[in-house]
Amino acid sequence: MKWQKKIRKNRVLFWFSSHISLWGSISFYLANLLNFVVATFYPFGDDGDEGTLSSMWNITLWASLGLFTALLPVFPKPWGILFFLVSLILRAIYTMGLAPALFLLGSVNLFNKLVFLASFVGNQGTFTRGYKAVVMDMLFVYHLAYAIICVLGLFVHEFFYSFLLFDLVSREETLLNVIKSVTRNGRSIFLTAVLAIFLVYFFSIIGFLFLKDDFRMEVDPLPLPGQNPLFGPFPNSCMKDSCPTLPSAPHDGEDDGMERVCDTLLMCIITVLNQGLRNGGGVGDILRRPSKEEPLFAARVVYDLLFFFVVIIIVLNLIFGVIIDTFADLRSEKQRKEEILKTTCFICGLERDKFDNKTVTFEEHIKSEHNMWHYLYFLVLVRVKDPTEYTGPESYVAQMIAEKNLEWFPRMRAMSLVSNEGDNEQNEMRSLQEKLTNTVTLISQLSSQLAELKEQMTEQRKNKQRMGFLAPQSNHYIPGN
Repeated sequence: MKWQKKIRKNRVLFWFSSHISLWGSISFYLANLLNFVVATFYPFGDDGDEGTLSSMWNITLWASLGLFTALLPVFPKPWGILFFLVSLILRAIYTMGLAPALFLLGSVNLFNKLVFLASFVGNQGTFTRGYKAVVMDMLFVYHLAYAIICVLGLFVHEFFYSFLLFDLVSREETLLNVIKSVTRNGRSIFLTAVLAIFLVYFFSIIGFLFLKDDFRMEVDPLPLPGQNPLFGPFPNSCMKDSCPTLPSAPHDGEDDGMERVCDTLLMCIITVLNQGLRNGGGVGDILRRPSKEEPLFAARVVYDLLFFFVVIIIVLNLIFGVIIDTFADLRSEKQRKEEILKTTCFICGLERDKFDNKTVTFEEHIKSEHNMWHYLYFLVLVRVKDPTEYTGPESYVAQMIAEKNLEWFPRMRAMSLVSNEGDNEQNEMRSLQEKLTNTVTLISQLSSQLAELKEQMTEQRKNKQRMGFLAPQSNHYIPGN
């Protein structure tokens, strides 16, 4: 960030650096166009008709160039520019000739790559980190090699432009995963390949010792000098009586076009390695077909089947399996990372489902509450601010950063969830308090009713006792006459 702040003072370098992706895209499309021209028209100058077109094609190209130039403000920006450039380049090829047009395109590509390198250095501040950092910066070395290949294609040979197409690998993550699927488990693949070579060596020794006569391959020899491959010697190559006697090829009991390929152990190893691994059925596909009456017929069957099952099915599929499993793991890892970025907060680590049925959605949370760019801005503020002007939280965070302690991040916490939980607790307490008040009121009412009932029972008991005392007195009373 300090370097970016520094290059902002140089407006030209900052403008080039801010458009680095544009320069990279232009280099890629120019590399494709250069290779298309080379693949279509190479070798140049053989026909002697560069720049010559029929009147119809000439008018068509001029009309296309004028049409796309007129429609340049109408079409969407990328497509309009693309159609215009294609028509302009085709017109230039047939006007100047293939070689001058290719030289012009190569020069433009080299200039654009140099601009890209300047932009890359401006963005990264490569040369400010020392020469050792420059050499160890593989990305800078890659782009420098790209520029060197542009120079070689421009001044040495056009076929060097083909190496520029590998830029597609660095631009696409899927292709990078394809390369990583081989390099990540490179040790396992290498050891398995060494095992395959050992097995090929072992089968070569067996073939050399016992099946040497079965290693016979059909070959297509090149014709001798001065000989037509179809009709023998050329008619005018020599006179009838002066023609030299051509040496006859030795047959040694072999059929025409057949050749022994296991007379030495080295040649046997090369044959088994080359033909055995490339044929679907193993080395048995290129060996002589033996008769069942031969004494080594059973040995040939065992030899062919062992090579097929051990080398072709087991060892080669082990190598392919390692590559395929590694690619699947890389793809799963990429999908898992994308899923985590989409469903998990980068700051606190809370998942999307924690914000279901809450007042704050997950999108609002990562945009407002825990915006990772806001945290980055705060870190920059702490780094550039005068320590004597720190506030309390800024001093605390600065101390934690100096100690490389990340406990100041709100891990698995969020203010919105805390406030929601607090509101829920208050609502529950309020509800319990209301229930308690209602219960106390009901108890007081029941207590008053019970007191009244008790008073009534006491009054009834007193009345019964009073009636009991009055009844005996009325039975013993004798009135006078």
